[in-house]
Amino acid sequence: MPCGTTSLRSRNATVPRRRAKRLTPAEIVDRLSQLYGEPVWRPHGDPMSELVLTILSQNTSDANSGRAFMCVRSRFHTWEDLLAADQEEIVPEIQAGGLARVKAPRIKAILDQVWGRLGSFDLMFLKDKPLEEAKAWLRSLPGVGPKTAACVLMFALGRPALPVDTHVHRVAQRLGLVPAKVGAAEAHDILEAMLAPGEVYPFHISLIKHGRRICRAQRPSCERCPLLDGCPAGQTFIGVQSH
Repeated sequence: MPCGTTSLRSRNATVPRRRAKRLTPAEIVDRLSQLYGEPVWRPHGDPMSELVLTILSQNTSDANSGRAFMCVRSRFHTWEDLLAADQEEIVPEIQAGGLARVKAPRIKAILDQVWGRLGSFDLMFLKDKPLEEAKAWLRSLPGVGPKTAACVLMFALGRPALPVDTHVHRVAQRLGLVPAKVGAAEAHDILEAMLAPGEVYPFHISLIKHGRRICRAQRPSCERCPLLDGCPAGQTFIGVQSH
């Protein structure tokens, strides 16, 4: 039973437990960095590649999306080549990433929009736009939501925009940073507002690692978690196990 679920809370409603203290983002990053190492922010400076890669990463693993990206870039050497290609030529190249028949037209639509607006595929201008304007520009592209926009800005351009994936969302909810009924899309603004610009990247990377290794969706290892004293869900889970 994953910690933080409604059924878990209801089962433990009468079990007295300690009140979890509220950890600050800086405390969370510090504790997780001691466990996983301190993340180093090195933006790679290629926002168009990051945009396409993030579309390919939707609903699949990093390994699969990486293979799909390498295949499509091997077949189509420029973004102009990819834009000019027929959808049926693209589908087999990105099959490794899954949902190829959904992602192929989405990528073509994005390339078409970017070319139509800019006459190029150079998105480096987003580095100098006010952050909210840069987010809005990206999110106006077809199929680009808050997570995809934040990935482009953070990983490619070094902007303090926080991507909230399933791991970041789950860990943040269990820690009480995000209300239980708030979805990942809405959590972007809530969490980002808590973070200093320099905390955004290490917070994102640390919570992803923690969500994969300890704070898993199923059978989280709360007894090994360095955040347990600040995690209401974890303390509930430990309380259930001990009664």
